Amino acid sequence: MVSTPKFHRPSHIPHNNTFSGRVTRAPETARFLRRAAPAFFREISKEYKRETIPPALRPMPKLWPDTGLHAAWLGHSTVLIKADGVTILTDPVFSARVGISLGPLTVGIKRLVEVAAPVNDLPRIDVILLSHAHMDHFDIPSLRQLEDPRTHVVTAFRTADLLRPRRYASVHELRWDEVVRAGAATVRAFEVAHWGARMRSDVYRGFNGYVIDVGRYRLLFGGDTAYTESFKRVHSSRRVDLAIMPIGAYDPWIRVHCNPEQALAMANYAGAERVLPVHHQTFQLSHEPRLEPIERLLYAVGQASDRVILQQIGEEFHS
Repeated sequence: MVSTPKFHRPSHIPHNNTFSGRVTRAPETARFLRRAAPAFFREISKEYKRETIPPALRPMPKLWPDTGLHAAWLGHSTVLIKADGVTILTDPVFSARVGISLGPLTVGIKRLVEVAAPVNDLPRIDVILLSHAHMDHFDIPSLRQLEDPRTHVVTAFRTADLLRPRRYASVHELRWDEVVRAGAATVRAFEVAHWGARMRSDVYRGFNGYVIDVGRYRLLFGGDTAYTESFKRVHSSRRVDLAIMPIGAYDPWIRVHCNPEQALAMANYAGAERVLPVHHQTFQLSHEPRLEPIERLLYAVGQASDRVILQQIGEEFHS
C-alpha cells in the first residue's frame, strides 16, 4: 500500500461542491450542513416537491443476444454494455436521490428523470467500472444492490474502502496507466482532468477514464473530465468502437467538466468511431438548459450525426 497520496485537489477546484460528499463522521457532517444552510436547504425543499418524470424509453437488456455490441443509457453516467456476451456497467446510480445519508434520509440532489431500468431488470453484471468517488457516480446504495460474487469491479486509486470487496469476485484499484484483467475484459486506466474527493478532506482519492478491450471490441469510458489532451494517448492502431463521453454540467463548471464540443474533440483524439453522450438530462448540476448539451453535440458533429448514439435516457443501441 502506498502511504503518500498520488492525487491532490487541483487549485482551481471549487471547495463548495455540495454533491461530492459522504458522511464519515458526525461532526464533519454537521459542519457541512452549517456551511451549506440556508440556501442549500431551500433548494432541497424545492426538489422534494418536484416530481421525477419517467424516461421516454425502457430498454430490455435481458433480451440482448450474446454476440455483437449492445448498449443502453440508463441515466446520468450509467451505461449498460454487452459486448460479445460480457456485460459492463459504468458508474451505476439507481437511487432517486444522491447526497449525504442521514439514516433513512438522503439529503442531496434528486433525479429529473427516473432510471431507465432498475437493477432487477438487468442481466447479471460481469464488470462494474467506477470512474471516481463523487456521489453522482459512486452511489453506495446502488453498489450494495449490485453485489455479486461473480461480478468484478474496477475503481480508482484509494476508493475501494467505500465498497464491501468480499461481496464481489474481485475489486481492482487502478492508477493512471495501470492495466488489469477483470473477468473476460482487459481494463486500462488513463488520465482525465477532474478530482476525486467526496469530502473536503479526502483529496487522496483517484479519478480515472478507462479503455476496455472485450471480445472483438475496444470501448472507452471517459468518466468525468474537463478538456484534456490526454485522450490523444489512448489513440492506437486499433480503433475505439464506442466512446462514452460526458457532455453536461459545464456552466459554470467548465474548468472541471467539458462542454459538448470538447467532448467530441477528445473522442476524436482517441480515434472513436461512435460517441455515447452521458452526464446530462438526469440531475440539475449546472445552469445550462437541460437539452442544450445534446443539441450542441449534434450541431458539432454536423452531417455525421449517426456517430452520436443514445440521445435519450432509456434508448438502446445494437451493432
